Amino acid sequence: METDEYIYGTRTVIEAINKGKTVERVFIRTGLQNELVHELLSLIKENEIAAQFVPVEKINRITRKNHQGVLAFISPIEYTNIEVLLPTLFETGMNPLLLVLDQITDVRNFGAIARSAECAGVDAIIIPEKGMARIGADAVKTSAGALHHIPVCKVKSLTKTINFLKESGIAIIAATEKAGSVYTSGNFNRPIAIVMGSEEDGITDAVLKIADEKLKIPLFGSIESLNVSVSAALMIYEAVRQRS
Repeated sequence: METDEYIYGTRTVIEAINKGKTVERVFIRTGLQNELVHELLSLIKENEIAAQFVPVEKINRITRKNHQGVLAFISPIEYTNIEVLLPTLFETGMNPLLLVLDQITDVRNFGAIARSAECAGVDAIIIPEKGMARIGADAVKTSAGALHHIPVCKVKSLTKTINFLKESGIAIIAATEKAGSVYTSGNFNRPIAIVMGSEEDGITDAVLKIADEKLKIPLFGSIESLNVSVSAALMIYEAVRQRS
């Protein structure tokens, strides 16, 4: 059986994977063992899909229907391979503007960021497989449908992907309160990837370490930080301003 955000039942999940649907994560009841489950596990491994053995109560909280101990989350969008997309951007004479999101876990923030990015003409959003808000109906709705129009690249390792971007001629600009320079002083009029981190923890140290440039948004009030979706919009539109 299928809904807008998840499918359930062992055979249903197997068929979805075989048909090439974008399955983001699979929950399997702890201790579940049968021939179909072994077939499912082989497919999960073959297609490098995230899977987790969980108590049946966790699945029951999502659906009480006949899930047979198997539930999978499906993505409403198709993901793009950044290693395929980036050369295409350069070949067509583009000045790539990319957005890298590190640990943005709030679905509404993610949707709002995607909306700003699409409106500003960002070429792609890069997100990690783990530690990121799941792209479901809520994210698409908050993005006002932008997630259906902007390429989203899901990667196993942000650091490896960022190193690939650097090797390809993309400058990495990190938005961080730890920076000494204000964002308006940065050079956005070149092939760049803007990195945004979570409000709680910011950009991870491993990612921050390999950034080419670190910039901050100045704050003059009593509150210590802007909402990350607002910060992302400011950074993106500074690039738009400089490029126009």
